[in-house]
Amino acid sequence: MRGFAQLGVVVALVSAALARPAGQAVDPAKVLAAAREALGGEKRLSAVKTFVATGRTRQVRGDNLVPIEFEIACELPDKYVRKDEIPAQESGPTATGFNGDELIQVPPQSAPGMPPGMTGRAGAPAPTEAQLANARKARVAAVKQDFVRLTLGMFATSFSSYPLTFTYVGQAEAPQGKADVLDVKGAANFTVRLFVNTETHLPIMVSWQLPTPAGRGRGPGGEAPPSPGGNPPAPAGRAPAGAPQREGAPPRPPAAPPPPATAGQALPPGGAPPAAAGQAPAPRESRIYFADFRDVNGMQFPFRLRRAVAGETIEETTFDGFKINARIDPKKFEVSK
Repeated sequence: MRGFAQLGVVVALVSAALARPAGQAVDPAKVLAAAREALGGEKRLSAVKTFVATGRTRQVRGDNLVPIEFEIACELPDKYVRKDEIPAQESGPTATGFNGDELIQVPPQSAPGMPPGMTGRAGAPAPTEAQLANARKARVAAVKQDFVRLTLGMFATSFSSYPLTFTYVGQAEAPQGKADVLDVKGAANFTVRLFVNTETHLPIMVSWQLPTPAGRGRGPGGEAPPSPGGNPPAPAGRAPAGAPQREGAPPRPPAAPPPPATAGQALPPGGAPPAAAGQAPAPRESRIYFADFRDVNGMQFPFRLRRAVAGETIEETTFDGFKINARIDPKKFEVSK
């Protein structure tokens, strides 16, 4: 976690007029081209047809860090699956992904993505076929968005499985220098901001707003926000910073910094301004930081990721390695029935 200390300082957005001469537009394509050059160059990156990544994620659950071993298999542009296994639990591995516009989910669920109130409650009406289809479509979109957040840090581009548009916003100040900031938008109201170091041209992080929590930091259905790799979300109830840990529990990660403030605005440590009486809570910001870029077949891939929500670290991911253009068993991309 030491390597994230510098990344963890507040990144404050500055006026675009300070970053470039007035009236001069910055082409986002040039920012992306420079990033792809820093990541290995257009020829090498465009030659990647498949990749397999393995590693582990440490996820905050209560006052513990739960280790999750994972394998990500991807056949660009439209096949992706992540398999997770928790060594400390007896339950078998789970997998989530997409094949085209179809959901991959192991073990299969009868109603993937349905709100809890519509399934599992005694006497609750069974969901209709249309509701099931819409829920499945929403789940596929969510997994594709996880794929986008990961691959922006690896390839700094858009893939046909989830097309994106890029708009230049301005520059941000970070401890390691300035960063160009791009607005990234896709289907289903998907929006993130991509931060690219202006000197190294390597991606620094992506940030986005989570939906307004529906009670005690949970989602509209009471669920926790999905994690970037598709692994299980961290449930609520984390012990406050500085609280004693249970004997034998692994050390907690250090608290992440508060999210960025727009120019001239200061945010409280909780990460969002307090809601006025009678108003809904402000949306929470989520971030994924990219770090520890290493050479992989002449390309630079991030070997460490950290995710923070509303200023709190919820998980850290370490990659053991990447296999490029290795043959992937087609069974890994079999669609859930």
